[in-house]
Amino acid sequence: MACGKCMRGQIIYSILLAILLLPIVVAEPSSVIQITYSSALEENDIGINTGAVSPDGENVILVGKDGYVHRISATYPMDRSQDIELNPGTSKEFRDVAWHPRGNTALLTGESGMALRYDTYDHSISNVNDSGAVNGLDMTSVAWRTSGDYAYFGAVDGSIWKFSEGSGFEKLDSYEKPSPVSDISCHRTNNICVVVTLNDGIAVIGKDHHVTWMGNTNSETWMAVDCADPTLSECVAFASGLRTKAIHLNFEDSSLSYGKPTMMLTTLEGDLTDVSRGSDSSSLIHLTPFGIVRQQPITSEAYAQLIYSDVEEWDAVVAGRAIKLTWENTPLNGYIITDYGNIIAFEPLQEEGDNSMIFKAIGVAVLIAVPGTIFGLIFMSVPFYPRMYAEGKLRKVLGLPLVIALAIGVCSWASNNRYDLQIALEFHFIIAFIIFVIGHWIGYSSERHTGKK
Repeated sequence: MACGKCMRGQIIYSILLAILLLPIVVAEPSSVIQITYSSALEENDIGINTGAVSPDGENVILVGKDGYVHRISATYPMDRSQDIELNPGTSKEFRDVAWHPRGNTALLTGESGMALRYDTYDHSISNVNDSGAVNGLDMTSVAWRTSGDYAYFGAVDGSIWKFSEGSGFEKLDSYEKPSPVSDISCHRTNNICVVVTLNDGIAVIGKDHHVTWMGNTNSETWMAVDCADPTLSECVAFASGLRTKAIHLNFEDSSLSYGKPTMMLTTLEGDLTDVSRGSDSSSLIHLTPFGIVRQQPITSEAYAQLIYSDVEEWDAVVAGRAIKLTWENTPLNGYIITDYGNIIAFEPLQEEGDNSMIFKAIGVAVLIAVPGTIFGLIFMSVPFYPRMYAEGKLRKVLGLPLVIALAIGVCSWASNNRYDLQIALEFHFIIAFIIFVIGHWIGYSSERHTGKK
């Protein structure tokens, strides 16, 4: 009996000691991209509101205050010789722009019912058909559905309009929700779109233009929505307070679409203002103060790409400005446009050689120390193992080395994914704890089996 109590005490002590010896890691966001250089479109504050990258990824249209419309190269945005200054014939404020899926034209919209078309053939800008139907109504958003036959406009009074060049504008029955439409995004392979409003929740527009409002979505201040991944039957809505909600879409019957539980992006600072599209079918969230977060629709996980402190260290003035558009030409290589008119280039963060070697050495040490410490404690706390080793019966303890090898392999995989920003580091410890329990179970099972013999 005394020996049994002694062994139980050793086991409890081993577990507590193993927990204490695990490295304490505080998850803090860090940049994975770095700013390389920047320039400005003009010497004065332009007041850019947003922009859109063409479907072929070659051009960007920027729109903003005082009738500002400008086209730049998406691949060489610093080259002013490739710019095209566009003349909309108005000084009113533009608030959104949407390229047609074929990329030949783009719709521009804004205050006082502006509904214009840009044509790449001659770079002209003209009124669309039936634009008088929305005259005087401040428009906030526009998006084409994937087939390119209809576009949807959102307005400050909450109204939603469908548009085609043949039939013009038609107001959809949206039950007169008064809150301004914040954003509209359409699925990339199906004719279904999602609308978010500031205070009246989220709606889905089906292939038949029927509008379905989702229940229990009006408690958040929705800022943007993105249907980034064409392989998913989902779009993701983004709300103030770093909140996100995946919207499951029913392509056949849009009224059966529903919202998944709202999630909060933890460990991040600031608040989100808008989203852009990443090169890997992810969403690039704009933060204020200046920052970027990548949200992966498949896993619903989000990772910091660029944090404010790094931008402030690079240029405190630019860090105080707002991100209005960002795009990637290749993963982690791209550009940022600010409201002022800055064009900022970024690339993957390159660690200095010495620091890189130090961090790698620390990573290897932790990788070896954590599983090694845990299984050393297992070996010492279970009398069966030392006795078998002393008797030279290695086959009976073969399970322990195999488990150790498996644990190290799994921890290595987990750590590698952590540094590539794929999974959380906490999984490393969860895996180690699970193997810790398995190791004890092997020891006790073998002990009981030996006792019966």
